[in-house]
Amino acid sequence: MFINATGFYVPGERVHNDYFFHVNGLTSEWIEQRTGIITRSKAKPEENINTMSLNAVRHALYRLPYDISDIDLIISASYSPYDTVATAAHEVQREYHIEHAKAFYISSACSSFLNALEITEGYFAMGKASKALILPADKNSAYQNESDPQTGHLWGDAAAAFFISKERMQETDKQIVDIYTEGLGYLGKSTEAVKLRPGEGGITMPEGRDVFIQACTSMPRNILYLLEKNGYTLDQLSYFIGHQANMRILMNIAKQLDLPEEKFLHNIEELGNTGSVSSALVYAQNEHLFRKGDLLGITVFGGGYSAGACLIKY
Repeated sequence: MFINATGFYVPGERVHNDYFFHVNGLTSEWIEQRTGIITRSKAKPEENINTMSLNAVRHALYRLPYDISDIDLIISASYSPYDTVATAAHEVQREYHIEHAKAFYISSACSSFLNALEITEGYFAMGKASKALILPADKNSAYQNESDPQTGHLWGDAAAAFFISKERMQETDKQIVDIYTEGLGYLGKSTEAVKLRPGEGGITMPEGRDVFIQACTSMPRNILYLLEKNGYTLDQLSYFIGHQANMRILMNIAKQLDLPEEKFLHNIEELGNTGSVSSALVYAQNEHLFRKGDLLGITVFGGGYSAGACLIKY
């Protein structure tokens, strides 16, 4: 599979740590020390994952080497839907009159983007699609309880758009070498560690310590597995993108893997935890840095639990 074009949309508003002192009693220094977050992106009240996904598509279109009507598979990947009937996938299909495309929504917490990539791989292998559009997005602020001192200060909003083809369409396409995902519902406190219950406090993370431990275990393990499986060594990795949940998790992984800081790409300090879109967003924001021969590793971990990794070669 090949990445033909990417786009993203990040709302303009930034909420600084200082805001939360009067909301949940946490100081800016405390939040930054424990999460790495300084500001977070926040969508407008009238925005949602559908509108943000449309904006991400518009941002990508000028780089697309074929007409968007050629798309035959559209997947919305999120855990914070605006509408679970007419999803972001259907909104984009309608906006661009993409006939004969399959369109649906999938969710596996913060692993949703990689699950969507793997589903696309399956559709391509079965011959049921050849060009896909993946729309990872989350509007966490729609479900966020800012007064919660455990998690109210973590969340950001954003969307991305990834155009994927079965065959190479242009010289600048990046190859998706391999994808791996796994469900980890049997581990630790998985099903109760992170919750999104609109009528019961919104997004909460009552078992943050267990999340930290499991993320620091699964994320490096999965990227090492894919590297070995595909005949690469860790020192051949040009860039590393981890799920943007907590800077302490990323630094823990950096220490485990002994990777230099310049290989780690991140945006959590400015945008917060943007959920399903976080790793995809970091990739799309930094795509201009990638050069021929570069090998990129993405690894994610989500509530539930779920995890995954992929390798991308330019």
